[in-house]
Amino acid sequence: MLRSLYSGISGMRGFQTKLDVIGNNIANVNTIGFKSGRVMFKDILSQTMAGVTAPVDGKGGINSKQVGLGVSIGAIDTVHTPGSAMTTNVVTDLRIDGDGFFAVKASPDQQVPYLTRAGNFTLDAERKLVNPDGMLVLDTTGAPIQLGEDVTAFTISQNGEIISVLADGTTQPTGVSIGVVKVTNPAGLDKIGGNLYRSTPNAVLDGALTISQANDATAGTGAIISGQLEMSNVDLTNEFTEMIVAQRGFQANSRIITTSDEILQEIVNLKR
Repeated sequence: MLRSLYSGISGMRGFQTKLDVIGNNIANVNTIGFKSGRVMFKDILSQTMAGVTAPVDGKGGINSKQVGLGVSIGAIDTVHTPGSAMTTNVVTDLRIDGDGFFAVKASPDQQVPYLTRAGNFTLDAERKLVNPDGMLVLDTTGAPIQLGEDVTAFTISQNGEIISVLADGTTQPTGVSIGVVKVTNPAGLDKIGGNLYRSTPNAVLDGALTISQANDATAGTGAIISGQLEMSNVDLTNEFTEMIVAQRGFQANSRIITTSDEILQEIVNLKR
């Protein structure tokens, strides 16, 4: 069978995957803290028809003759560029201006926390800071954040410290700070849904997470901005352009298959 037939099939599969990623990006264009994905291609091993001949005795060298065997998916990356800020003026809506992730746990017994850039938090009936799924937001010590009954209102500083407003109108630090996790390779995190990421050995060495103070130049963590949310970093202009490229690439590869089929039909017709 013709090599071009299978090359066209591999191209169609690759561009179909690219369209899947683009579709997911566009679907999450308004998802808080969402990071877009991109597909990178690589060529498949080439078949060598003739090897290389080195120059010898004044004769010139000869290059190898190789035929490519198609394309495959080289990587599906998560692009961790910052998204635009949306002002809500809600104290518990938080945005990280810089690097880092919020740490959350489904229960206090969970060993390794999940990570998220979505800072749309609220206080539950027990006055604990939680995300929309009820997961506990952690402080710099790795413990759930819980406010006392005497705290009638509060603000959050850029280093994540919660400043309480007492019943008499005075303010004082609570000594509790919202923790931020700096990840060496954010693209190595696994998406698990619900705006959450799971640590992997390629994201952090040995998968161990260290919760740090926000706005810490030593740790490299970004500042926490209260009253704002980080929106999706999906660029619709780029996504629609890439969609056109993927569509035309898919069509071109399907034409390769059609042409290869016509050539095979001519070969079959040689015997009548």
